[in-house]
Amino acid sequence: MSQNDTQLSLRDIGAHFDRLPQVVGFLLLPEFALMSYASAIEPLRAANSLAGRSLYAWRHISIDGAPVLASNGVEIKADHSIADDVRLDTVFVCAGGNPTTFRHQPTLRWLRRLARARVRIGGVSGGPYVLARAGVLNGHRCTIHWEHMPAFIEEFPELAVTRSLYVIDRDRLTSSGGISALDMMHALIEQDHGHDLAAAVSEWFLHTEVRLGSGPQRMSARERFDVSNRRLLRALEYMDAHVEEPADRAKLSAVAGVSVRQLERLFVTHLGSTINAHYLRIRLDRARNLLRQTAQPVLAIAVSTGFTTASHFSRAYRRAFGLSPKAERARQPKRNSQIIQPNWGN
Repeated sequence: MSQNDTQLSLRDIGAHFDRLPQVVGFLLLPEFALMSYASAIEPLRAANSLAGRSLYAWRHISIDGAPVLASNGVEIKADHSIADDVRLDTVFVCAGGNPTTFRHQPTLRWLRRLARARVRIGGVSGGPYVLARAGVLNGHRCTIHWEHMPAFIEEFPELAVTRSLYVIDRDRLTSSGGISALDMMHALIEQDHGHDLAAAVSEWFLHTEVRLGSGPQRMSARERFDVSNRRLLRALEYMDAHVEEPADRAKLSAVAGVSVRQLERLFVTHLGSTINAHYLRIRLDRARNLLRQTAQPVLAIAVSTGFTTASHFSRAYRRAFGLSPKAERARQPKRNSQIIQPNWGN
């Protein structure tokens, strides 16, 4: 079937909808992730084109009405500021960078007003962090990008957060970022206008394998490390799941079902690293995320990543990253305040 044939057959779908186009607002925060934004807005354009009528209209919103720079420097012109009186049926918050620094109270109050007005609210990439801080995810299941997950869970332990690609829970939509927004918009368009149109939109973007929201965010250990040895994979998966109380080599070898010597050989052969060195890097990477994205004390982070003393943690961190944990923490506010907080007031 040609594209023109597809358009003609889908015009009948649009004929059943007499209401005005649904107006979708995109709140763009500085350093928002361009790929996540594009994956959310482009399916709306395709839906309109394929249905032969305007099912969706969209508005770009910034805090002050000024253009907004994405993380790669692309500038998007805003149609409105959060102070404007605009009819919105759905709003997506698009954020990136380090969303833990976002504390702009007028924006958070704006989101709460939308929630009280029963506007459908979503967040992509770092957007769910902003929604959680506004309190509009309370009582809803949600997700967020795996990089922000430790900080998110620490700050909002009461929320029902999952490690899935996206979650649609009644009038709240959260996407973990990247192209997962494309999968989420397929589900949204299907919910709004039926399976046929949603399928056509996905096919338009050559998105032939639409993923369920419950799918995993990260590659499996097999894909991430490009290894197929099932004994080594058992050990790697166990390491990822046991960071706060790291297992010793004897425990890992028992999990893998081989001797310590055999397991050590597998690590060196397939990963070019010893067991202990690989495990240490997993723990230090987790610690770096927590230092950058949470206000947890350094000692608490040390304990949560398997270090018994702050001095041991500091020495290992410095060897790996070239600076101490305190220095890592100290440089975050300065960098983020320059990027994310100018002229936002209270």
